[in-house]
Amino acid sequence: MTDDASAPTHPSEDWFIDADTHITEPPDVWVDRVPARFRDRVPHVERSADGVDQWVLDGQPFYNIGLTAVAGWPEPFPGGPRNYDECHPAAYDPAARLAYMDDEGIWAQVLYPNVASFGGQRFLSFPDDELKLVCVRAYNDFLRDWAAADPRRLVTIMSTPFWDVDAAVAEVRRGAEAGHRGILFTGEPHRFGLPFLADRHWDPLWATAQDLGLPVHFHIGSGDTASSFTPERVAATSTAATFAYTAIEMFLKNGLQVADLLMSGILPRFPDLQFVSVESGIGWIPFVLEAVDHNYREGRVDRTSEWDRMPSEYFATNVYACYWFETAATTEMLGLLPADRILFETDFPHPTCLYGNVHERMEASLAGVPEYVRRKILWDNGAALYGIAAPEPAPVRA
Repeated sequence: MTDDASAPTHPSEDWFIDADTHITEPPDVWVDRVPARFRDRVPHVERSADGVDQWVLDGQPFYNIGLTAVAGWPEPFPGGPRNYDECHPAAYDPAARLAYMDDEGIWAQVLYPNVASFGGQRFLSFPDDELKLVCVRAYNDFLRDWAAADPRRLVTIMSTPFWDVDAAVAEVRRGAEAGHRGILFTGEPHRFGLPFLADRHWDPLWATAQDLGLPVHFHIGSGDTASSFTPERVAATSTAATFAYTAIEMFLKNGLQVADLLMSGILPRFPDLQFVSVESGIGWIPFVLEAVDHNYREGRVDRTSEWDRMPSEYFATNVYACYWFETAATTEMLGLLPADRILFETDFPHPTCLYGNVHERMEASLAGVPEYVRRKILWDNGAALYGIAAPEPAPVRA
């Protein structure tokens, strides 16, 4: 790593960019944004007799809003708020989110979904193709409405109807015009009966993303929806042990998806296209990169790459990854990690998020890290990736 005196500067040492947070979607997401003939068919919120706010589709509850809005909740997961009244207001209200960001010194946040699943795959459960597409478009419109509270600071990542590549391309173009700054995609399309990531079927989407300068995001949990958080595993171990196992399973699944990406041939074909591994952590990166190259060489007759570079080398130019709770990777392994490719996140308001300890964890993760590297991780990398401008003049924190 070398210092770069020409790098853009952090607007203030007290401000940083948060590369992964979530919106606890308010009840009006779909009912207020679809044509009248669809209004009775879209997801909506109902409060159960015991006071639990649930998303309902076709008369069936499918999501409790409190499970992913636990910031500040005193009980461990799976404890959480029963309804919006008990959630942290910043989970669902943009004005409250901006106030919370001011308090924490967060200049900008990148926003991801909850109810539509982390890769948008829940749209696949909607009854017909027309309704799926209408709901994806309405969801993306909702994101822009929510971010209108301050578009400089609230960075939206659009969902796509990824099951139809032509419709996905059209929605990406529409979303770019609306102000979205990235694309949400599944890292495992084959899990949904679609072509593998490496298949040329997806090239129109990659070409569009590259032309528009929009990064593609693999959020953890964007692939296979089967969860290991089962009553059987809880009974065999404990809730805490099952929660930890399930989290690690998702982190390492993203490592597999990144390995798939690096060996797919996508990056040699689209050299300016950027990908982001979201909420996956970063400690696995050195092993995955080394393992990819080692085994790729073993599988080729002449042990050379079919592309200009070895698979791992594309990571340093085309892939980002986000961390939040880790300290070993950032304090002990930075020499093995491309500092230009690391983003800091809080995961607010999820069960594993940093809340009430954001700066303590940040400082622990950056202890002994050179100032120019710290600046890259907390500001420069995210600012360059999403086109986030430094505030002028830098505001005073609340």
